[in-house]
Amino acid sequence: MHRIKTILLLLALLLPFTASATEHDAPSKPGELDMESYIFGHIGDAYEWHITTVNGHHISIPLPCIVIDDGLHVFLSNHIEESGYTLNENGKLVNAATGKRPVDLSITKNACSLILSSILLLVMVLGTARWYKRHDVLKEAPRGFPGLMEMLITMVVDDIIKEGVGEDYERYAPYLLTAFFFIFLNNLLGIVPFFPGGANLTGNIAVTLFLAMCTFLAVNLFGNKHYYKDIFWPEVPTWLKVPVPLMPLIEIIGMFTKPFSLMVRLFANILAGHIMLLGVVAVIFLTAELGPALNGSMTVISVLFGVFMDILELLVAFIQAYVFTMLSSVFIGLSRQKPEHEKQLETSK
Repeated sequence: MHRIKTILLLLALLLPFTASATEHDAPSKPGELDMESYIFGHIGDAYEWHITTVNGHHISIPLPCIVIDDGLHVFLSNHIEESGYTLNENGKLVNAATGKRPVDLSITKNACSLILSSILLLVMVLGTARWYKRHDVLKEAPRGFPGLMEMLITMVVDDIIKEGVGEDYERYAPYLLTAFFFIFLNNLLGIVPFFPGGANLTGNIAVTLFLAMCTFLAVNLFGNKHYYKDIFWPEVPTWLKVPVPLMPLIEIIGMFTKPFSLMVRLFANILAGHIMLLGVVAVIFLTAELGPALNGSMTVISVLFGVFMDILELLVAFIQAYVFTMLSSVFIGLSRQKPEHEKQLETSK
């Protein structure tokens, strides 16, 4: 009996995660579900933050629109038409009179989510640091949230950064720790159905591109001489380097494919997870015309499978942050490798 109560409580806690997908763009009548607008309306960016739908009326938080078009114009997203603008087929602001796109500096849903998650991350880190300033760790072990943060930080530093980067790993630990917690936090917020969650930030390729570029700069700006020697003059037969620089060309391409793989891996996994979850929930509406018996049974299956997908997404949220940090550490470590004769000299000492 106790196990049954535990399972029911777990389902009750996780049900809002799947139910949130039914609130936005849900069809008012059976058979009216537009899968394209339904899915891309959730995973795409927007000029407002949708909260819920009550009796067909969308309740949203209007966000500031900032455009430069014959001057600076600032207005809320619920006054777009009144300000002389409209949305094109891609959901972007255009001038209603000319049809041209202005310089758009608006605080969209993803931008707002980025600001809020950054503030939350600062609160988490500074709150943990504050505990350590007020307590003697030699006499008192951290508990609660500081204890959780210590466990995660120790795991990332010892198992990922130290192993991947090697010596001088402390130099890169601040960036790699920031990348891990930023990705992990935003992955979790993307699953949460209520404000400030629900944004598809790490499923946005612009965000993953920026993170990958940070790793690219860390690798190539701080790489040692041996790293660049292996790129432009690798230890291979001379005919592979001159007159046709075949191996240097391959190594240069490899410089860019590494951050590209980081960008695509994180973006594709998070985006695919959201699409799969939305597709599972959409079964409820797609079977609405097939009768109450079939629709009811498919609804139960959809909710149960959606709960399973949410649990899986929690695991994926951690794994993707772990993999991004691990690969970034390995790439940085490879750019800091020493020649074999220097390693042997250090070993003999």
